[in-house]
Amino acid sequence: MGGWAMWPLMVFSVATVSLIIERFIYILFHDLTVDDIEESILEKLDCGDLKGAALICTSYQKRKTGASIFLAGLKVSSLGESRMESVMEAVAGEKIGSLENGFNLLIALGSIAPITGFLGTVSGMINAFRSIAEAADVNAQLVAGGIFEALITTAFGLVIAIAAITAYNIFAHVVDKFAARIEKAGSEIVTRLLLSAKKTDHAYND
Repeated sequence: MGGWAMWPLMVFSVATVSLIIERFIYILFHDLTVDDIEESILEKLDCGDLKGAALICTSYQKRKTGASIFLAGLKVSSLGESRMESVMEAVAGEKIGSLENGFNLLIALGSIAPITGFLGTVSGMINAFRSIAEAADVNAQLVAGGIFEALITTAFGLVIAIAAITAYNIFAHVVDKFAARIEKAGSEIVTRLLLSAKKTDHAYND
């Protein structure tokens, strides 16, 4: 049913479902929440405890993606604000790149599947009308049956496209939200660290 086009569409459907499940599990197990670890780090920095802040990041490193980013910045905090920000930005780029792995394939599947389905429909319609032309007795059942067979591929291709594009938009929104939150949290950590350093300098001078 559906002709030759159903074979590539079946491959596309399996690839789409597999990729959606894989990305969902990957994002789920790479905890993207930031608020709790940011709060803990800021509390330590407000007390001038840089080592304590780094230890918090280390303890969360395997569970939270943001912890690795903040830890990388804290490790180079002695090199200045700009260095700290550039290191966190670089690590964040790597982490976000890992989260976005497979997104382009989802877009490709969402584009190719409906086109393949439409091509299968055109091919099926051609075959259907050929069968009608060659039939000695043309009836409504023959015409409807041929058109039904042809349209299945378009419907199947559209279902695949809807699933792929919807999943991509949801995943992209989650990653974009994480990126914005990490940028804000990173800036706050740098600011608090500088304030803590100034307080320490003033206390030392006094």
